Amino acid sequence: MKFDIPPEQAKRAKVPHEIFLTNLVGNHILWFVAALGVSGSFWQPLALVPVISVASLVYTLWRARQARSRDPWFVMCHWQLCAQRSRLFILMLSFLALASVSGWIAHTYLGMMKVAVYALIGGIGLLPVMVVVLVLIIMESDALHQAAKGQVPKLLLERYPNPGLPELEQE
Repeated sequence: MKFDIPPEQAKRAKVPHEIFLTNLVGNHILWFVAALGVSGSFWQPLALVPVISVASLVYTLWRARQARSRDPWFVMCHWQLCAQRSRLFILMLSFLALASVSGWIAHTYLGMMKVAVYALIGGIGLLPVMVVVLVLIIMESDALHQAAKGQVPKLLLERYPNPGLPELEQE
């Protein structure tokens, strides 16, 4: 649904999506690949990826909680949307960590070959995370566009009802 939102609020509503997209694209894709190239010589750039990711995810969740009491309705809705997607990303990263630990246990204590462990971690752990990252990038890009245009997804309207802002059009 589209609302008559002041440009300043539309700009503020874009911030959570920009943070999340920067984490996904800038940190998890671009920086990770660049750091992987030098990881044989320097491990520190590669270690920054989870540090930056955890910091941005924790900030997004914290700021979304703060937005409930201090931001206008439209801005708060977009923080909540971003927090919901951040939780999904955290869940997928936890799933990858579980697959990695399972692979390590299988290799160390159960005698599984390294190739089978790589298949376990890559196929069961890494592939779903990469698909979810791709889907989240597409969804967050759309949410960034919606924030700029004064739109709120229907599911957010059901969860956080409109406090009386004038509607411009229905979906």
